[in-house]
Amino acid sequence: MRVLLTGHDGYIGTVMSPVLAAAGHEVVGLDSFLFGGCGFGGNVEIPSMPMDVRDVQLPALKGLDAIVHLAAICNDPVGNLDPSCTYAINHEASVRLAELAKEAGIQRFLFSSSCSLYGASNTDELLTEEAAFNPVTPYGMSKVLVERDVARLADDTFSPVFLRNATAYGVSPRLRADVVLNNLAGYACTTGEVLIHSDGSPWRPLVHVEDIARAFVAALEAPREAVHNQAFNVGADEENYRIRDLAEIVMEAVPGSSVTFAPGGGPDIRDYRVGFDKIRRALPSFTPRWTVREGVAELVAMYRDAGITREEFLGPRFVRLERIRERLSEGSIDAVLRPVDLPIAASDR
Repeated sequence: MRVLLTGHDGYIGTVMSPVLAAAGHEVVGLDSFLFGGCGFGGNVEIPSMPMDVRDVQLPALKGLDAIVHLAAICNDPVGNLDPSCTYAINHEASVRLAELAKEAGIQRFLFSSSCSLYGASNTDELLTEEAAFNPVTPYGMSKVLVERDVARLADDTFSPVFLRNATAYGVSPRLRADVVLNNLAGYACTTGEVLIHSDGSPWRPLVHVEDIARAFVAALEAPREAVHNQAFNVGADEENYRIRDLAEIVMEAVPGSSVTFAPGGGPDIRDYRVGFDKIRRALPSFTPRWTVREGVAELVAMYRDAGITREEFLGPRFVRLERIRERLSEGSIDAVLRPVDLPIAASDR
């Protein structure tokens, strides 16, 4: 298939593009390169359109067989910076892209959703895809809205699929320090502290970024009747952890480190355990290959080999909110997060 991968220059996208290519697909990227300059090495160049997802027009979709839509404001702190901008990008632009895809005759549309739409679950039971939504942030709510609105477009010629990723972790050419496991491991390696920002009690499901990519390939290649207009939690039942348990795993992997709690850190209302039986049944070609313990070992080795300092780790290269603030300050993006001069030079990627 000829596949458009939006957000191909991001944390997940830079891992997914070579996985799609290795599966035999022709991949074309689309990205605003909002995080140009944040590279961590190993990025695979693919043909791409330097474009804000809000600006896509019908001719850009000519000749495509499928769209894998990752492009979004990527986490809660950035999403909270300007909720109206988050909804414009994550919700409105995503629905518009799906509408254009349908008009262009593109039959399969894979949307990168998130288990964060379950939000504050108030239950210890594993949440299936039928569980109630209770998002607590604009980011989480945007995923609910896209699923609702794009599902309405489904028909005999247009087949959307919603992949609700667990919390991602792992090494990527666009490494992020602002996802929980990457953060715990990186802070431990650069300071000797495994710093927990809550009371450590909330549950989170976790999944390696490579396994996310593999799940998308499985959904892309699955028979239509197996995935049409359905949502799938992406992860594994045994990979649900309390934050304090993740911290203990990191402490064991970083000799001499100790678990500490940030001042004022209390309970986090984002608290959910997720079940993944549906994806295992519907997509038998997909089985997660990574565990959290293996991912921690990978992260610790990477941080040590790279010699990253605390200042680098907490700076704009790895923390998305800090990069946004830096670019706003220097004037290279406007108030609604549009790069003022696309494309960004390849040397900055």
